[in-house]
Amino acid sequence: MLYLGASPTEILWKGTKAPVFNRKQLCALLIPLMLEQILASLMGMADTMMVSNVGSHAIAAVSLVDSLNIVMINLFSAMATGGSIICSQYIGRDDLRQANETARQLLLSITAISLVIGAVCLTLRRPLLSLIFGRVEDTVMENAEVYMLVTALSFPFLAMYNAGAALFRASGNSRLPMTVSILSNIINIIGNAILIFGLKMGVLGAAIPTLLGRVFCAVVILYKLRQPHQKIIVHDYRAIRPDFKRIGHILRIGVPTGVENSMFQFGKLVIQSTVSTLGTAAIAANAMAAMVEGFVGNASVGVGLGLMTVVGQCMGAGHVEEARRYILKLSFLGRMLILLFCVMAAVLIKPVTVIAGMEPDAAQMTVQMVWLICAYKPLMWSTSFMLAYGMRAAGDVKFSLITSSVTMWTCRVIITVVLIRVFHMGPVAVWIGMFSDWTARSIAYVWRFRSGRWAQHQVIEKA
Repeated sequence: MLYLGASPTEILWKGTKAPVFNRKQLCALLIPLMLEQILASLMGMADTMMVSNVGSHAIAAVSLVDSLNIVMINLFSAMATGGSIICSQYIGRDDLRQANETARQLLLSITAISLVIGAVCLTLRRPLLSLIFGRVEDTVMENAEVYMLVTALSFPFLAMYNAGAALFRASGNSRLPMTVSILSNIINIIGNAILIFGLKMGVLGAAIPTLLGRVFCAVVILYKLRQPHQKIIVHDYRAIRPDFKRIGHILRIGVPTGVENSMFQFGKLVIQSTVSTLGTAAIAANAMAAMVEGFVGNASVGVGLGLMTVVGQCMGAGHVEEARRYILKLSFLGRMLILLFCVMAAVLIKPVTVIAGMEPDAAQMTVQMVWLICAYKPLMWSTSFMLAYGMRAAGDVKFSLITSSVTMWTCRVIITVVLIRVFHMGPVAVWIGMFSDWTARSIAYVWRFRSGRWAQHQVIEKA
């Protein structure tokens, strides 16, 4: 655990002047975000276990395609983040007109980009899969093509939902995105049960409900953005015309975050490509371990998303010291949540592999990797990610881009590939590389936070 230069009194700070967020507002923002992330993760685990009952070929195919899909999804999330940071700072300054104009341009640009990306993935799905993953078993490749065909159709709807949800969170309303997300996941689970178990549609039965759930999310979130009596209102979508200056402003924040996320995911693809040479059992085990690792961190990710809103509004209001204290306070909360969920995962992982119907070799590898994750993640994850959420919201996006890119490729990717290809360590090498990445990233972010340079950026023009 790295020291941030904060005493327990600072971490459990109570401000001496009226804060941008009081305790009630902070709870109203964070609790729905945490619940959304946890429930979405649980739904995702149920989804994966349903697919795993079709066989290792199915779960391997879904895992491979999702590795590629996440690269695309992170582009949308990054752009939504760029728009929401700007909107939250305008809201902190009480300039709702500028916030609404930014929201309109965010929706227009993210939809256009997602349509292009979706079209490329649809038309080039086989070459993309072959290029990234090389030769895999024919059955795995056939299932992967089917899954990618349907999920690529959902990209525009996913992008619109991400943008809309980010806008609601920027204004402090995290309950609506949580509700929409939960309903979407229920649609997905019910659809999987009907199409996978009832109609025996295999991987296609897993893909179609995903598409339907994302369409549902986009329709609801766009409809809700039209409603009056809220801080951000977007209506008359057909009348939106591009404002390239404002779009450029969004991209200046969103692009570094998008490049960072994409570099992160491309690195994971390199690792996934290396893991794919180890056989179907290793692919399935690594996919399950990754899903559990995501689950134990999802509540803290929810806190991180809320932290971006809090810091953005504090910086927009000119309360830099308050932003610093919130970063400390919520990073501490994130660490405690990681510890709690790691204990739960370590205890429950064996029953999970049984319920998922995993083959014995894959189940054994999964248990070993999850125990390693649960031992190390509480030590370093919070400082390697939570601090970055807060500093990005203040506009410090380039440092995060450079740091994460360097540590990703020099620590995670190189170490993993060498351990697998040279030392033949198997999929556990993925997590050794990840732990080294978290450690190096933590050192860099703690230094940056303590220097105070993260607070010296100007995201919105002066009033």
